[in-house]
Amino acid sequence: MSGDDPDSLMSLCTVFCLKNLRRTMCYSEGEQNRLQLRPDVFLPGEICDRLVNVYMDLVHTDSDFEPQDGFFQLFSDPRSTRLTRLQLREDLVRDRDLEAIGKQDLMELHLTYCSRLTARGLRTLCSFRHSLLLLSLFGCSSVFFRKSGAPLAAGEDEDEEDLEERLQRHTVDLDFSFQGFNRLRLLNLGGLPAELDVETLLRPLPALTSLDLSSVHLPRPAFLTQWSERLASLVLYNVELTEELIHTLLQMSRLRHLDISRENQRTSKFKMTRKTLSSIVQSLVDLVSLDISGHIMLDNCTVPAFEDAVGRPSIEPCKSSIYPFQELKRPLQFLGLYNTMLCNVTHIPAYKITGSKNEDQILNAIEAYTEQRPELAHRAINQLFDIARIQHCSQLLRALQLVITALKTHKYDKSIQVTGSAALFYLTNTEYRSDQSVRLRRQVIQVVLNGMEHYQEVTVQRNCCLTLCNFSIPEELEFQYHRVNLLLLKILEPVRQDESIQRIAVHLCNALVCQVDNDHKEAVGKMGFVKVTMLNLIQKKLQDRMCDQVMEFSWSALWNITDETPDNCQMFLECNGMNLFLDCLKEFPDKQELHRNMLGLLGNVAEVKALRPQLLTKQFITVFSELLDSKADGIEVSYNACGVLSHIMFDGPEVWTMEEPKRTHVMDKMWAAIQSWDVSSRRNINYRSFEPILRLLPQSSAPVSQHWATWALYNLVSVYSSKYCPLLIKEGGVILLQKVLELESSHQETKDMARKVMEQCENFKEDPMDTSR
Repeated sequence: MSGDDPDSLMSLCTVFCLKNLRRTMCYSEGEQNRLQLRPDVFLPGEICDRLVNVYMDLVHTDSDFEPQDGFFQLFSDPRSTRLTRLQLREDLVRDRDLEAIGKQDLMELHLTYCSRLTARGLRTLCSFRHSLLLLSLFGCSSVFFRKSGAPLAAGEDEDEEDLEERLQRHTVDLDFSFQGFNRLRLLNLGGLPAELDVETLLRPLPALTSLDLSSVHLPRPAFLTQWSERLASLVLYNVELTEELIHTLLQMSRLRHLDISRENQRTSKFKMTRKTLSSIVQSLVDLVSLDISGHIMLDNCTVPAFEDAVGRPSIEPCKSSIYPFQELKRPLQFLGLYNTMLCNVTHIPAYKITGSKNEDQILNAIEAYTEQRPELAHRAINQLFDIARIQHCSQLLRALQLVITALKTHKYDKSIQVTGSAALFYLTNTEYRSDQSVRLRRQVIQVVLNGMEHYQEVTVQRNCCLTLCNFSIPEELEFQYHRVNLLLLKILEPVRQDESIQRIAVHLCNALVCQVDNDHKEAVGKMGFVKVTMLNLIQKKLQDRMCDQVMEFSWSALWNITDETPDNCQMFLECNGMNLFLDCLKEFPDKQELHRNMLGLLGNVAEVKALRPQLLTKQFITVFSELLDSKADGIEVSYNACGVLSHIMFDGPEVWTMEEPKRTHVMDKMWAAIQSWDVSSRRNINYRSFEPILRLLPQSSAPVSQHWATWALYNLVSVYSSKYCPLLIKEGGVILLQKVLELESSHQETKDMARKVMEQCENFKEDPMDTSR
């Protein structure tokens, strides 16, 4: 299946080493347990770059991965480690990290949104001036500031100081210069503070071929002409265009990529005219990429509608629906028309176009703008959401990968998290499921859980929970089982949680503890599933006198988590569970689904011999006896009540110490209830094992318990033979039924039913046409 290729051995080894540094390439030293590289380890540049870059990814996307203090110090000695190309982002990166790698001959350094870097880190960049070819300081405005007062010492540490407080009393560092960065060819200063004179800052860099000055104030743009014969790429996103700046751009004759786009049309005083656009096309003859997104076109740049509608869509310049582009010598490789009316025309001379006309343009926009323009990516993802919700997404794999990337890249951007999680809900639903690989669906689960972890906001939580409902539970969530349960329990902690989120989260919790092994159930029980979460929810609903889906799902979840799990059953009893059962029964006498779920849970409790004495009270036995007559949910409530009593009766008459109700009277009621049931009843129940039922067969202390167990087996193997005959045979049930026939204490009615069960199993084994196994 597409997208399901296994990870490379290099990728697997890199992740393993990073998660096990002290077991692979490092050791601990000194009282502070400092991380040190082993003396016999020598790593080439390719591996060192990968280690650092994957480390950054893990820190931002893997909640189980802990950042290692002193990690960058491992790469301090270029004799044993070589770094050449690094991509570092967000507030994980500190000044001391750059200082640690200061002796390396870095060729490429991408620093993105590194808000904790200061002027101290800026000066460290000078260590790389002899080797750097590419430097990106996008969104790192804090790097140009230092604290007021004394200069920063090389060893000064600001980690404990609040970032906002520090920035409130900062001063611009005017001492830094790019002097000596002679090899630098590509520079990104997007978001450079207005206090800095960009012209002075860039003057020592005559050899630049690529420059990004997004959102930078350019009062005297003519200085750009010093690169008119060299600059191949110029990005001026969100830079206010003026006639002077346009005049300067027209002199940049070697430009191959020009970006003069804007986030918002309303914030610009400049209006793009047909004449301006024509001048750009005519003067910049080498252009292969142009982005004019977000601009208002003043006069008519497009051909009449009747002309635009002629013929099939074409990328030939001579057929262009946009007049200025008819003068192109060849189609552009890329054309940004997002948030303009131009993207809606038919004939656009470009291979890749960003816009909002169709799915392809929208996906191109997400791809082009995610990394450094989340405000545009957010809008485009919202438009993708509408396509997936209302129409049909034809490029599913690409769409999913782009949304996943956006969510990973902007983990702390609320708008991206809201729209991205909403889009994932529709992109992972049943309609698209067959096209998705296991690996891709796991990536979706990871980013959804990341969103749940970092945002307590109602919309994000609801979107994430709904998206998880699109997966097979618990199978597809097994690889993150502990984490997803913790997150759901955290969502359910506030008693006054949003009703819809509460309902979905309880449903997910219920599904997660259904059909999993007992170790999983015990682990979830210890997380507070029984004590802190479900019983609290039930208590709250009781106080509100409301029996809704949350109430019913909560009891169902308790039924599932106590199945063959004695520790959780004991927890239920210790946490006042029986009184809650009685209160719910009294408050909601007509809620059949609720009664079935509660009795199913008590059936699990009754299966634990050590806990049965706690059920053996006059109050509880009377309630169970009365429920034998219940017709709620078919036979289910009566069946489960009888099951609880059957296990209690199995312990013998000697444990029955109460005067009322009498044991014989309760047993008579049980016989009458069993005889009233239709043996062909279809059941709302699912057995993973018959062991609790089978233990009631070879005994003589309670024939009615034996009869209930035999009836249960006969019903199940008759109605669901393909499912339950193999299970009964596998667990030795036929041998135990034979013992029922041999016991003198067994009632004849029980023996007759036992023979029918054995015949059913024998017929099942002999049927050669049965293809269901």
